[in-house]
Amino acid sequence: MDRIKVIIADDSDFVRDGMKIILDVDDEFEVLGTAGTGKEAIELARKSAPDIFLMDIQMPEMDGIEATKVIVEEGLGKVLILTTFDDDELVRKALKNGAKGYLIKNHTPEHLKQMIKSVYNGLGVMDENVLESLASSATGSTGENKSSSSPAFDGTGYSPRELEIIEAVADGLSNKEIAEKLFISEGTVKNYISNILSKEGLTHRTALAVYYLTGRK
Repeated sequence: MDRIKVIIADDSDFVRDGMKIILDVDDEFEVLGTAGTGKEAIELARKSAPDIFLMDIQMPEMDGIEATKVIVEEGLGKVLILTTFDDDELVRKALKNGAKGYLIKNHTPEHLKQMIKSVYNGLGVMDENVLESLASSATGSTGENKSSSSPAFDGTGYSPRELEIIEAVADGLSNKEIAEKLFISEGTVKNYISNILSKEGLTHRTALAVYYLTGRK
């Protein structure tokens, strides 16, 4: 199996070195380099062809949100946002710019590795606390959707089965777990999700979960 090639971008030496050590001791990963700014990460990627970026948000010169947009537009790799900030608007901006995942920096080494593998294999990932925060921001205390500034998810045009699958994706279930819950095959689940993403013009399941929870793409 080829090793997953990673670039770590964070303005903290401590964080960069810590994540590098975690990944360097695992034969499944190869850290191509580290960067202290989004600009440095992009320059490094253009020379080394990474698979995954571990990207901080707040960095000098070019932040992680802007760097993600350039990385995605140039096809330089997949971005997994790692940050201490769980600001809902930052989450939306990162996903809109093409990030494939968003994790708060309170993860264990094994959890970090698993999330990298998930993104590498084409899955979108998001910290459970971030999803809960987005869900809370989209609803009032009575569970009603907020005003037009955060419009509700539009479920018209979807079958009951499609809506079940969308809800399961928003709950963070894997294709296997959805299949077991709904008593259908994993292949069928995958086809449903692909069709739903196509309908909404979305590229990955994390964006679908955010849309379902917040009404925003």
